[in-house]
Amino acid sequence: QVQLVESGGGLVQTGGSLGLSCTASGRTFSSCVMGWFRQAPGRDREFVAAIRWSGAITYYADSVKGRFTISRDNAKNTVYLQMNSLKPEDTAVYYCAANCFDSRRYGESTTYGYWGQGTQVTVSS
Repeated sequence: QVQLVESGGGLVQTGGSLGLSCTASGRTFSSCVMGWFRQAPGRDREFVAAIRWSGAITYYADSVKGRFTISRDNAKNTVYLQMNSLKPEDTAVYYCAANCFDSRRYGESTTYGYWGQGTQVTVSS
């Protein structure tokens, strides 16, 4: 059974930092694009960041560029999201996901076939 399990969410003040982790099991994800998405109340799920299998190529939403860093450790089947300079508008449930079928469309949630359960990130003002 394929599972993605996120951890590391929580409450932080504006300007603070949080690190999220996502550990995958059930298959190898070393050839998949791994992504992070988020969904705030009343809003659609949005792309945050993605990373190709080698770890050398990363993509970010404009809203997080320069503040968030995505990385992965294929040996541990784990992907990370380091979030710095957090803002209240970063408040959302953050989801880890794997795209093993169409890596060109890394920003589209519909191309991700595996999802974690989500972890809450709350940034207080």
